Amino acid sequence: MSIESIIGAVGVLAIVIFVHELGHFLVAKWCDVEVLTFSMGFGPTIFSRKVGETTYRLALVPFGGYVRMAGQDDAGEDAARDPSRGFSAKPLRQRAAIVAAGPVVNLVFAFVVMAAAYFFYGLLVPSNEARVGAIVPSSPAAEAGLRTGEIVASIDGRTVATWDEFATTVRESEGKPLALVVRDESGTERSIDVQPKEMPNQDEFGEVIGRSFMIGIQRHFDHTEAGLFESISMAGQSTYRMSAMIFTMLARLFQGRVDAADLGGPIMIAQEAGRLAETGIEPLLRFIALISVNLGILNILPVPVLDGGHLFFFLIEGLRGRPLSVRVREMAQQVGVLLLVALMVFVVFNDISRIVAG
Repeated sequence: MSIESIIGAVGVLAIVIFVHELGHFLVAKWCDVEVLTFSMGFGPTIFSRKVGETTYRLALVPFGGYVRMAGQDDAGEDAARDPSRGFSAKPLRQRAAIVAAGPVVNLVFAFVVMAAAYFFYGLLVPSNEARVGAIVPSSPAAEAGLRTGEIVASIDGRTVATWDEFATTVRESEGKPLALVVRDESGTERSIDVQPKEMPNQDEFGEVIGRSFMIGIQRHFDHTEAGLFESISMAGQSTYRMSAMIFTMLARLFQGRVDAADLGGPIMIAQEAGRLAETGIEPLLRFIALISVNLGILNILPVPVLDGGHLFFFLIEGLRGRPLSVRVREMAQQVGVLLLVALMVFVVFNDISRIVAG
């Protein structure tokens, strides 16, 4: 993995984690809770400085962060100097607002990033030309030497006018070699031979919905200008769509309809961030928005130690009229930690397996 990929991954994660923790921090301050620490990262401290009552800290391990508030610990180790400013002393609605602020701000941030991407770079519209978009590594197209941006002018001597015509010809090839004439942006033509291969046909969630002959390229997208209001509208739709896709993906994972081996962790994020950073600012912005939505949605799942777990406890407290016992909450937190550690080990194993498999 290149140093650019590592820097890109740390940068992307640092941005979305900072936004998440900033949400907790600002709402805690607004509710007049004494905030003791705002930390970016875990582990040994690289830099720290105390401003007012809060210590701002940069730690060695960048994959995480936290906001520590007085009166938040059940053991009472971080008691507030003014008892009325402790987290636990605040009304249920304020505690819930502080916890929910992190995921909510992640979604708002993704919306703002997408609106900026649409406004400055325009909307992505599928091209009607038989133009090569992204190329899948180690695919027949990659092995044949096809290049991104080239237009397929003909197949086996027959002129190709549209992307649909090109895709249909490949699907109906039955795996027979195809003689392509492709044209680059300067108008120069060249001939190449490519042999389609039968591959799993997956939908946008990664679920296999059949098999067909492909050569391993994606459709090219053109840009069209978008005004301010259209950019805002499209950003709202995109943020909603990304959120819905994550919930659908989780549901299909539990149903066994999507292979859990496709899940990625920090190594995959590093690879993708580095690759997109090389292609331009716009795809990197879209990726940052996607990671921010992922962080927001996953954090509201009712898993102890996550924000959603705390909100679930608050819901029970509201229904019962009193919180769960400290013992029950501690046991739930331990289970939550084990689940998160197991998940992290699993996704890192998937990342390494993909690298080894090439």
